[in-house]
Amino acid sequence: MPKYIIEREVPGAGSFDMVQLKTLSKKSREVICTLGTEIQWIHSYVAGDKIYCIYLAPNKEILFEHARRGGFPANTITEITNIIEPVWGE
Repeated sequence: MPKYIIEREVPGAGSFDMVQLKTLSKKSREVICTLGTEIQWIHSYVAGDKIYCIYLAPNKEILFEHARRGGFPANTITEITNIIEPVWGE
């Protein structure tokens, strides 16, 4: 299944406390449950005013639908075509 990175512009995300982050996580998981087993959230990175999420999904459309139902942005969704590992440079 394709892997995607989603860039979400969320002002102040880098200063969210654990309660705010857990609220976002809970909402995301609830929406995933309504979409079925075609979508899997791997993890997310919070950096400044953005959240970068890694998902497995059959296509971008289901990820845009996840964002729409969850009420959070999906400013950019890009398919990950490869991963570079540090050991490759040895």
